[in-house]
Amino acid sequence: MVENTKNPIRIDLNEFKLHIHLKNRIQLTLYFNSPSRKFYLSVIALVVNEMKRLGRITSIPMEGHLGLLVLLNETIGESAGSSDMENLLPRIYRKWKDILPDLENAHLFKILGRRKEYDEGMGRTYPFAEAEKDNWANLFDYQGSEENVRLKFAVDRVGATLDDIVILYEDLLNGEAWEKLISNLKRKGEHVPKAEAIQSVGEVPKSPESQMERQKSPWQGRRRWAVPVALIVVITAAAALATWKLYLKPIPDKKASVEKMAFPLPDKPSIAVLPFVNMSEDPKQEFFSDGMTEEIITALSKSPELFIIARNSTFAYKGKAVGVKQVSKELGVRYVLEGSIRREGNQVRITANFIDALTGYHLWTERYDREMKEVLALQDEIALKIMTALHVKLQRDDARVMARGVKNLEAYLKAMEGREQFNRGTKEGNTLARKLAEEAIALEADYARGYWLLAATHSRDILLGTTKYPKESLERAIELTKKAIALDPSDGNFRSSMALLYARSRQWDKGFPEVERALALEPNSPEVLFNSGVFLNWAGKPEEAVPLLKESIRLNPFAPAEQFRLLSAAYCQTRRHEEAIEMAKLAVQRAPESHSSYVQLAAVLSAGGRDDEARAAAAQVLKINPKFSLEQFAGALAFKNQAHSDYMIDALRKAGLK
Repeated sequence: MVENTKNPIRIDLNEFKLHIHLKNRIQLTLYFNSPSRKFYLSVIALVVNEMKRLGRITSIPMEGHLGLLVLLNETIGESAGSSDMENLLPRIYRKWKDILPDLENAHLFKILGRRKEYDEGMGRTYPFAEAEKDNWANLFDYQGSEENVRLKFAVDRVGATLDDIVILYEDLLNGEAWEKLISNLKRKGEHVPKAEAIQSVGEVPKSPESQMERQKSPWQGRRRWAVPVALIVVITAAAALATWKLYLKPIPDKKASVEKMAFPLPDKPSIAVLPFVNMSEDPKQEFFSDGMTEEIITALSKSPELFIIARNSTFAYKGKAVGVKQVSKELGVRYVLEGSIRREGNQVRITANFIDALTGYHLWTERYDREMKEVLALQDEIALKIMTALHVKLQRDDARVMARGVKNLEAYLKAMEGREQFNRGTKEGNTLARKLAEEAIALEADYARGYWLLAATHSRDILLGTTKYPKESLERAIELTKKAIALDPSDGNFRSSMALLYARSRQWDKGFPEVERALALEPNSPEVLFNSGVFLNWAGKPEEAVPLLKESIRLNPFAPAEQFRLLSAAYCQTRRHEEAIEMAKLAVQRAPESHSSYVQLAAVLSAGGRDDEARAAAAQVLKINPKFSLEQFAGALAFKNQAHSDYMIDALRKAGLK
């Protein structure tokens, strides 16, 4: 029987318990004893099943499993406190983001044995130190935004492997157990009789369920329903299944086909914004809904990375009953935004649906209840949400990052352009990035990311040798980063950036705590991992730096050249020259106009004994920056150990640079 399995981590979907018994470290059982808690355990099982299918512990994007999430929510979770299925991902993100770092006190779980009042004779204990408790409390990682959630059951943090985890359901294990559970849930929804009348839930007495009933239906509540209440459940399940099929389950004949489109899809995200429907009783409000549509089109059109169909083309569908598939086919777009507006006096309700026509999925659905005076800001908010969702889908992590906390669309677009210019790694790009950051701050004075970008340009001046007063540039960068931290203390990237600035100012005792705070705040942020890795390399710990830098790039495959360049530097300090050369070449590919990339390539080629190639790379450095000098470059290095700086400088001198 599966109950006797020796696996130390068991996800029991029969009794909805999570057993974690790692010898001499962790011994506890979590009871998921309510519909919402059962739903969350089933999501954990979903993530584990996907990781097992992929064969590694990794983050799993939830966007591709919306149909399953709705099914689990409406059956096991009994709606889990929400009837808006399209809002599942934001709800998961918001709830877990704040709760999971402290499982011991989280209201999602009841942990037996930790506290006296929870003992109940179970004998469960925590035989590990307080520092180790933090590892347990963060076993679940999340990434992305409210609309794009990636989840990871990170048991590797406590030394467990994927083979240590088993999913149990009935007498089956792992994939077979999961498939049987889903099959039972689907069958339960498909074979339900219709009912003609129901009674109020309040009229029905509740009684404890029998052991046999609990075993037959583990996802139901701990009570025996009377017949009228059973009818309620039946109708609710049928309605939920119908809604799931209608909204989130991709139906083949409702999906658009690239081959049948009137125009080829552009090489960037293409969007058609359909005229928002006027739901107000007053037909005179038509102008208002049209104006909202036009403003959203205008706002989206400001992004150079999006392809937006013009107003005249989309308004041809005004007043017509058209489907997303038809719009996608006739206009040659992948994404469609549709919505409605109801205005009553000074109040307005706006509903927006953003749909991927090729999959049939609603990427997100939002409802906004606002006063009329807030409508202009709401237009920007909707446009920002679309841009961020698409950029994250395209793995543009910087777009998600720069959108954090910003309300002004113009400020966001300037910051995005500034970040792109900064990533070029050139003098011209850095100058333009500073100008754009200043303009973004002028538009939104409390935009923390604007101050962070501005600080980064002052720090970059030191590396590029474009400042006459390096000390003043460093002080200005520290001042601006402190401003960003004051505006958003929860942003781990600001902390990790501050650690790098402390390294440059030789304040190592202040830098290490900032790295620890940053990793505690955002352990899965590519930026935080990158900055922390760079700091550790500068601090003389390259072996510890490499894994962080590698993970940073893995989480952000479209990482800028700087990340590859500094991973190359860490490899070089560990004398792994071939890997260092590979990363330096990737940096050159990402930013061929940056002399810094060629400097790194020349150094690692020289250190690796490939002298002719090193001299060729050095020649490219002087071609791009004829004024390059080793003295200036050495002054920009921030290694704690002078021997590490000497190693780089000697290699560059050997390559022919002076």
